[in-house]
Amino acid sequence: MQQSINSRRDFLKKAAIAGGGLVLGFSWFGADGEAPAVLKGPFPEKSIGFNSYLSIAADGRVTILSPNPELGQNIMTSFPMIVAEELDADWTKVKVEQAALDTKSFDRQLTGGSGAVPHSWKRLRMAGATARAMLIQAAATQWSVPVTECTASDGFVLHAASGKKAGFGELAALAATLQVPKDVPLKDRKDFKIIGHAVKNVANKGIVTGKPMFGLDFYREGMLFAMIQRPPAFGTKIKTVDSASAKAMPGIIDVVVFKNNVAVVGKSTWEIIKARKLLKVEYENEGAIESRSDHNAIFRTVMDNGKPEVKRKDGDVEAAFASAVKIIKAEYQCPFLSHSPMEPMNFFAHVKADGVELVGPSQTPASARTAVSKLLNISEDKITLELTRLGGGFGRRLKFDYVLEAAELSSIIKAPVKLIWTREDDMTGGNYRPAVRYHFEAALDAKGNLVGYKCRGVGINAGNLVREDNFPSGAVDNLLIESIDYKSPITTGAWRAPITNFLGFAEQAFIDEVAEAAGKDPVQFRLELLSKARITPAGAIKYNIDRMEGVIKMAAEKSGWGIKKPGISQGFSVYFSHQSYVAQVCEVVLQTGKPVVKKIYAAADCGQVINLSGARQQVMGGITDGFGHAMYSKLSFKNGAAEQSNFHNYRLIRMKEIPEIEPYFVDNGIDPTGLGEPALPPTGGAVANAIYKATGKRLRNQPFMDEPVFSGKA
Repeated sequence: MQQSINSRRDFLKKAAIAGGGLVLGFSWFGADGEAPAVLKGPFPEKSIGFNSYLSIAADGRVTILSPNPELGQNIMTSFPMIVAEELDADWTKVKVEQAALDTKSFDRQLTGGSGAVPHSWKRLRMAGATARAMLIQAAATQWSVPVTECTASDGFVLHAASGKKAGFGELAALAATLQVPKDVPLKDRKDFKIIGHAVKNVANKGIVTGKPMFGLDFYREGMLFAMIQRPPAFGTKIKTVDSASAKAMPGIIDVVVFKNNVAVVGKSTWEIIKARKLLKVEYENEGAIESRSDHNAIFRTVMDNGKPEVKRKDGDVEAAFASAVKIIKAEYQCPFLSHSPMEPMNFFAHVKADGVELVGPSQTPASARTAVSKLLNISEDKITLELTRLGGGFGRRLKFDYVLEAAELSSIIKAPVKLIWTREDDMTGGNYRPAVRYHFEAALDAKGNLVGYKCRGVGINAGNLVREDNFPSGAVDNLLIESIDYKSPITTGAWRAPITNFLGFAEQAFIDEVAEAAGKDPVQFRLELLSKARITPAGAIKYNIDRMEGVIKMAAEKSGWGIKKPGISQGFSVYFSHQSYVAQVCEVVLQTGKPVVKKIYAAADCGQVINLSGARQQVMGGITDGFGHAMYSKLSFKNGAAEQSNFHNYRLIRMKEIPEIEPYFVDNGIDPTGLGEPALPPTGGAVANAIYKATGKRLRNQPFMDEPVFSGKA
């Protein structure tokens, strides 16, 4: 197991090797970067008030302690790139270490909402720039030359006039004795040599060669293994348990019943898997047991008769619809979805007399620790949490139910234990993307102008399932956005690009329907609405009109929108989420009478691109995820139980089905915004709109493969 650093003290000891070096602490709090402070050994046992550290060892190595969980969003490459750029470091000597949970030293130590780089951008730049200034000052002092005559480049400080040159490692000890400068200038973007270029993920080799770095890889001598038999259906509870046969199996230590779970504890994974199959558990109903047909009825009843919460209302909606020349109506529906991360849930816990040790993959480690503290009535300062790399999350690991299970089980059996979920556990007993239905209405005047707009959303355990301030809000004088949430025993949670993952499709598909009814080109129709929002806004504008126009025009240009391509039908979509903008054009051809997606163009405005390679992969991955789930995936229920349990009956996109994806990025010079999620929401709309152009058939329900245009059913 690759060990991460358990404390800042360990990091400082490791960083200041080979005869001393420069160690800088810099704050992660506040909106702007703060000037780092020099830390001089011997290093104190306790925190000195800084939150993360940049170190330069005597051998020239540069290390950054990274607080955010890494789940494939490339954060452990992007963070050091930012520091190395301002430092003018030799990239081959830059590395990053995963920090353990430390809420006293780190702010926003989580992964979610596509916010890691936007949050840390200025802090990391300031850390690198300050270190560079101190190294240059050290060299100037050593050589008795003016600071203004020295420059830094690729891990060295240079004095062109004399030809003198010194490596960062040679200067680190002297630099550590200097006063930290204030108001250090940051680089001009035109001088970036690392940021904005393609850099390989620093973990590539470890991942490809199978180096142990994930939660499932973690092993501690003497630990036990456990799996839990959970209720087979939502809304049921344990009635009786017969565990005799399971306990008699080789390697089994115990069978523990707690809450509504039956845990099998043993010496190996294979032994507990076999033993769990021998459990005889009888369940009884404790509430409503829902099926897919029930959900369809719930949607219809609540949509028509429920009491919606008004999220936004502009103008006189009733009057606009009463005087409309044309009214367009449509409904869109999506099913529950599994998160399906490659690595199922797992966590290690050791509850001891003097505290708790937790190790594993979590998107929200601070929340997990707080929950364990409340569960076991143990002070948080007695709980340590070490993060491993996450084998996917997509929102599932924002939850910490599996962490609580491991901790509670360890407290019961009085031993260190690693709790493991199987794929079936994850799919049948996990937290799902909520099922949702939207009802839209649009009112057009005699000139085809959009004068009224309504959206009512009904979700099952979805919370607020509208984004009331997103486009076209602000571009329509008379607008009504409503939301209704139906409570169910089925557990749900955030799924990549929460709510907008389906809402983006529904809104953009409906806007195309409205554009057609107005007799206007879909791209031009959107641009006209944005122009209306700029000139005569209706209520608050919560999105950037210029940035949205920018990606629309770029996607149209790159895809040759409006230029006839024989045999190819194009569909358009654009969406704003997580402070970023993505427009897409999908191209579809007909093969044996069925539509086939061949290519998707994407224009993304995420501010400054840090790692071009990582950014391209985020856009391409988001599009693949959005397309695959819109096209194939669904999770349904019968008598409260999930009907899909593994990938044999829960359909994901396959390699051969992924279309060509051509991403582009707007270079507008602003600070970075999110990119882990924004490429997903517009994908379904672009695909559905292209399929309509090719077939004349509107797709309003996901997965698309269940629709007549693919299934062949009338």
